[in-house]
Amino acid sequence: MDLRIMTEPQQGASYDTQLTMAKAAEELGFSAWFRSDHYLHMSGDGMPGPTDAWVTLAGLARETSAIRLGTMVTAGTFRLPGVLAIQVAQVDQMSGGRVEMGLGTGWFEAEHRAYGIPFPSARHARLAEQLEIVTGLWSTPVGEKYTFDGKYYQLTDSPALPKPVQSPVPVVVGGLGPTRTPALAAKYAHEFNVPFASPADTAAQFGRVREAAAGRELVYSAAVATCVGRNDAEVARRAAAIGREVDELKANGAAGSPREAAAKLRQYADAGATRVYLQILDMTDLEHLDLIASEVRPLLG
Repeated sequence: MDLRIMTEPQQGASYDTQLTMAKAAEELGFSAWFRSDHYLHMSGDGMPGPTDAWVTLAGLARETSAIRLGTMVTAGTFRLPGVLAIQVAQVDQMSGGRVEMGLGTGWFEAEHRAYGIPFPSARHARLAEQLEIVTGLWSTPVGEKYTFDGKYYQLTDSPALPKPVQSPVPVVVGGLGPTRTPALAAKYAHEFNVPFASPADTAAQFGRVREAAAGRELVYSAAVATCVGRNDAEVARRAAAIGREVDELKANGAAGSPREAAAKLRQYADAGATRVYLQILDMTDLEHLDLIASEVRPLLG
């Protein structure tokens, strides 16, 4: 199983904190470091304040060398699709071809109000056009122009530059919507992710996407809240640090001893996930990453 690290910096993390964690994840052999794309904390005070996802990833692109970098997921409401295509292509160049882009509708209305960002209706229909535009700009041959005339976005004779290093940049689509989400994944995604759902619900959603994909191969992944300790006291301390209860984490995430966490992750593997994003909420607890790498990962084969 491919283990990746996923973080939520809006809860309170400077760029330096994120850099230290990403470097630790790289040194410990995790395949990727992903971050959320939010501008407002959802608990606590969020100090020292938000950082921008793609600005952060641009910095990390120059200060890491092997680990893959991405968003889980970029909010479609934050950036015009043409601008997003430029940003991601540039960060892919800066990283030497290590970027992946998750793209979603945007859902947290309070952060839009807090920073004066429009929060439109029909966000799913907009997402479909955004995916079409971003992937279309990247795939347009150099020297040719790209034009798109949609309901929400129009591009005329775009030079469709710059180009990313990767062709294509892996695109992640995710969610639990039963109809529209599988259809978008089947058309545009290289990876489909189910966030924070039970193994049974994850398996059911994978089935819907496979049916929609009609034989097209995708990577299937899950995002799972993670809290591991060598003993009960260590698990309780880590749970308290992120404001969660141990029993709740065990029920809804991969928590407890290394063996308990590995057993839960194997349930996601049985559901069809070949990749798991381990949501680590305390970004200063690098010993947690070391424990997962040394005592959980070997149990997964």
